[in-house]
Amino acid sequence: MTVRIVQGDLLEQQVEVIVNAWNRNIIPWWLLLPQGVSGAIKRKAGLSPFQELSRMGPIPLGQAVHTGAGTLPFQGIIHVAGINMLWQSSEFSVRQSVQNALRVADSKGYRSIAFPLIGAGSGNGNAARIERWMLEEFANSTYSGDILLVKYRR
Repeated sequence: MTVRIVQGDLLEQQVEVIVNAWNRNIIPWWLLLPQGVSGAIKRKAGLSPFQELSRMGPIPLGQAVHTGAGTLPFQGIIHVAGINMLWQSSEFSVRQSVQNALRVADSKGYRSIAFPLIGAGSGNGNAARIERWMLEEFANSTYSGDILLVKYRR
Protein backbone atom coordinates (compact mmCIF):
# COMPACT_ATOMS: atom_id res chain seq x y z
CA MET A 1 0.00 0.00 0.00
CA THR A 2 1.12 3.50 -0.82
CA VAL A 3 -0.41 6.51 0.95
CA ARG A 4 0.10 10.00 -0.42
CA ILE A 5 -1.27 13.33 0.74
CA VAL A 6 -1.94 15.79 -2.06
CA GLN A 7 -3.41 19.27 -2.40
CA GLY A 8 -6.03 19.72 -5.08
CA ASP A 9 -9.44 18.69 -6.31
CA LEU A 10 -10.69 15.19 -5.48
CA LEU A 11 -12.45 14.97 -8.83
CA GLU A 12 -9.21 15.52 -10.77
CA GLN A 13 -7.24 12.62 -9.26
CA GLN A 14 -6.05 9.68 -11.37
CA VAL A 15 -7.66 6.86 -9.37
CA GLU A 16 -10.22 4.13 -9.98
CA VAL A 17 -12.65 5.17 -7.25
CA ILE A 18 -13.31 8.22 -5.08
CA VAL A 19 -14.93 8.61 -1.67
CA ASN A 20 -17.87 10.95 -1.15
CA ALA A 21 -18.25 12.23 2.40
CA TRP A 22 -22.04 11.89 2.60
CA ASN A 23 -24.64 11.80 5.35
CA ARG A 24 -26.74 8.94 6.70
CA ASN A 25 -29.08 9.08 3.68
CA ILE A 26 -32.17 9.56 5.83
CA ILE A 27 -33.16 12.86 4.22
CA PRO A 28 -33.91 12.36 0.50
CA TRP A 29 -31.00 13.63 -1.62
CA TRP A 30 -33.30 15.83 -3.66
CA LEU A 31 -34.26 17.78 -0.52
CA LEU A 32 -30.61 18.49 0.26
CA LEU A 33 -28.40 21.12 -1.28
CA PRO A 34 -25.16 19.13 -1.46
CA GLN A 35 -22.12 21.16 -0.51
CA GLY A 36 -18.40 20.52 -0.63
CA VAL A 37 -17.43 17.17 -2.14
CA SER A 38 -21.04 16.05 -2.62
CA GLY A 39 -21.95 19.28 -4.36
CA ALA A 40 -18.98 19.02 -6.71
CA ILE A 41 -19.85 15.40 -7.49
CA LYS A 42 -23.48 16.31 -8.19
CA ARG A 43 -22.43 19.11 -10.54
CA LYS A 44 -19.91 17.00 -12.47
CA ALA A 45 -21.34 13.47 -12.26
CA GLY A 46 -25.00 14.27 -12.76
CA LEU A 47 -27.86 12.88 -10.71
CA SER A 48 -27.46 9.15 -11.36
CA PRO A 49 -25.07 8.38 -8.44
CA PHE A 50 -27.45 10.13 -6.02
CA GLN A 51 -30.54 8.45 -7.47
CA GLU A 52 -28.79 5.10 -7.06
CA LEU A 53 -27.76 6.07 -3.53
CA SER A 54 -31.33 7.04 -2.58
CA ARG A 55 -32.58 3.53 -3.44
CA MET A 56 -30.24 2.08 -0.78
CA GLY A 57 -32.07 3.62 2.16
CA PRO A 58 -30.50 4.81 5.40
CA ILE A 59 -26.78 4.24 5.84
CA PRO A 60 -25.61 3.54 9.40
CA LEU A 61 -23.11 6.08 10.72
CA GLY A 62 -19.61 5.19 9.54
CA GLN A 63 -20.77 2.72 6.88
CA ALA A 64 -19.95 2.85 3.16
CA VAL A 65 -21.90 2.03 0.00
CA HIS A 66 -20.89 1.89 -3.66
CA THR A 67 -22.56 3.50 -6.68
CA GLY A 68 -21.68 4.18 -10.26
CA ALA A 69 -19.74 7.34 -11.06
CA GLY A 70 -22.24 9.00 -13.39
CA THR A 71 -20.35 11.06 -15.96
CA LEU A 72 -17.15 11.21 -13.88
CA PRO A 73 -14.12 9.30 -15.21
CA PHE A 74 -14.00 6.90 -12.24
CA GLN A 75 -15.18 3.30 -12.02
CA GLY A 76 -17.34 4.12 -9.01
CA ILE A 77 -18.01 6.28 -5.99
CA ILE A 78 -17.92 5.04 -2.41
CA HIS A 79 -20.27 7.10 -0.25
CA VAL A 80 -19.55 7.14 3.48
CA ALA A 81 -21.88 8.26 6.27
CA GLY A 82 -19.25 10.45 7.88
CA ILE A 83 -21.53 12.91 9.63
CA ASN A 84 -24.41 12.38 12.05
CA MET A 85 -27.93 13.80 11.97
CA LEU A 86 -26.68 17.03 13.55
CA TRP A 87 -24.17 17.46 10.69
CA GLN A 88 -21.21 16.71 12.96
CA SER A 89 -18.33 14.32 12.38
CA SER A 90 -16.70 12.39 15.20
CA GLU A 91 -13.69 10.19 15.70
CA PHE A 92 -15.99 7.16 15.44
CA SER A 93 -17.67 8.30 12.21
CA VAL A 94 -14.38 9.21 10.53
CA ARG A 95 -12.51 6.06 11.52
CA GLN A 96 -15.41 3.77 10.63
CA SER A 97 -15.95 5.56 7.32
CA VAL A 98 -12.30 5.02 6.34
CA GLN A 99 -12.32 1.36 7.38
CA ASN A 100 -15.55 0.62 5.54
CA ALA A 101 -14.62 2.55 2.41
CA LEU A 102 -11.38 0.58 2.17
CA ARG A 103 -13.30 -2.69 2.66
CA VAL A 104 -15.66 -1.77 -0.19
CA ALA A 105 -12.74 -0.75 -2.44
CA ASP A 106 -10.97 -4.03 -1.67
CA SER A 107 -14.08 -6.14 -2.27
CA LYS A 108 -14.63 -4.43 -5.65
CA GLY A 109 -11.00 -4.96 -6.64
CA TYR A 110 -10.10 -1.27 -6.89
CA ARG A 111 -6.35 -0.68 -6.88
CA SER A 112 -6.48 3.07 -6.21
CA ILE A 113 -8.75 5.28 -4.13
CA ALA A 114 -8.92 8.98 -3.29
CA PHE A 115 -10.39 10.33 -0.05
CA PRO A 116 -11.33 13.85 1.00
CA LEU A 117 -10.89 14.83 4.65
CA ILE A 118 -14.09 13.15 5.86
CA GLY A 119 -16.14 15.45 8.08
CA ALA A 120 -13.79 18.44 7.95
CA GLY A 121 -16.12 20.56 5.80
CA SER A 122 -19.86 20.16 6.36
CA GLY A 123 -19.12 17.99 9.40
CA ASN A 124 -17.34 20.88 11.15
CA GLY A 125 -14.41 18.69 12.21
CA ASN A 126 -10.86 19.82 12.93
CA ALA A 127 -8.92 19.11 9.71
CA ALA A 128 -5.61 18.28 11.43
CA ARG A 129 -7.26 15.84 13.83
CA ILE A 130 -9.28 14.21 11.03
CA GLU A 131 -6.15 13.85 8.91
CA ARG A 132 -4.39 12.09 11.81
CA TRP A 133 -7.30 9.68 12.36
CA MET A 134 -7.47 8.88 8.66
CA LEU A 135 -3.73 8.26 8.36
CA GLU A 136 -3.89 5.94 11.38
CA GLU A 137 -6.73 3.97 9.78
CA PHE A 138 -4.87 3.75 6.46
CA ALA A 139 -1.84 2.36 8.32
CA ASN A 140 -3.99 -0.24 10.12
CA SER A 141 -5.76 -1.38 6.95
CA THR A 142 -5.10 -4.53 4.93
CA TYR A 143 -5.96 -2.67 1.71
CA SER A 144 -3.03 -3.11 -0.67
CA GLY A 145 -3.84 -0.48 -3.28
CA ASP A 146 -2.78 3.14 -3.58
CA ILE A 147 -4.49 5.69 -1.33
CA LEU A 148 -4.62 9.42 -1.91
CA LEU A 149 -5.74 11.77 0.82
CA VAL A 150 -6.78 14.91 -1.02
CA LYS A 151 -6.78 18.22 0.82
CA TYR A 152 -9.02 20.50 -1.19
CA ARG A 153 -7.42 23.38 -2.99
CA ARG A 154 -8.88 25.17 -6.00
